[in-house]
Amino acid sequence: MLYIGCHLSSSKGFLAMGEQAAAIGANTFQFFTRNPRGGKAKAIDEADVNAYLAFAKEHAFGKIVAHAPYTLNAAAAEERIRTFALETFRDDLMRMEYVPGNYYNFHPGSHVGQGAEKGTELIADVLNEVLFPEMTTTVLLETMAGKGSEIGRSFEELRAIIDRVDLKDKLGVCLDTCHISDGGYDIIHEPEAVLDEFDKVIGLDRLKAIHLNDSLNPIGAHKDRHAKLGEGEIGFDALMKFIKLPALAGLPINLETPNDIDGYAKEIAMVKEQY
Repeated sequence: MLYIGCHLSSSKGFLAMGEQAAAIGANTFQFFTRNPRGGKAKAIDEADVNAYLAFAKEHAFGKIVAHAPYTLNAAAAEERIRTFALETFRDDLMRMEYVPGNYYNFHPGSHVGQGAEKGTELIADVLNEVLFPEMTTTVLLETMAGKGSEIGRSFEELRAIIDRVDLKDKLGVCLDTCHISDGGYDIIHEPEAVLDEFDKVIGLDRLKAIHLNDSLNPIGAHKDRHAKLGEGEIGFDALMKFIKLPALAGLPINLETPNDIDGYAKEIAMVKEQY
């Protein structure tokens, strides 16, 4: 089963996102839990959530992915920034329980000169504070391109975070095709080998979601600039070959390409035609 969607605005609520997704041929979607640059989240409308859950069941939606704001940096050197990360994380995870059993994705963080080991320790500290046994949400560490002092540029860096977390069963990984290519993983010529390495280092059982993006830059550029499908250095054929790998079957795949809603509809149709 192919679960394909894109990033949608959450400003009008869950049901509106579900209806918009269905209208463009999607059966999953991703959304920001609040303004991507931070700020207070709008109150949960339980009637809207219940209407969405019924809609999603009726339309056989796959799991959806909430995305943390970009300003959430659990590895920051400044305590106030780490405090914001912890408070936002905790609030978002409580809110996610209104749509149980889905995913919450975040960029692990940037160590800003402290070193990857210290940054890893700080990220794990926050996760150990906010994860709780009763939660139904799985928190996803996103693979990163490795620009600046980003943590998560390699499978080993993500594994180092997981190893420090107590409630490991609450953690998974979201693999971004642009990011891992920019990070140096050759999904164009060796897609199977990339997943084999992921399995060896992290374990394919932790791979829960895909961000499907082409890249404006060649492999190993460490720049993180998304391109529309087929208009970047990875190419449409390579991206299709990658997402067709048996290990990725059934995972929610979301587009984060530089598009408007009509562009997303076109790319979703392209993927469905070739899948």
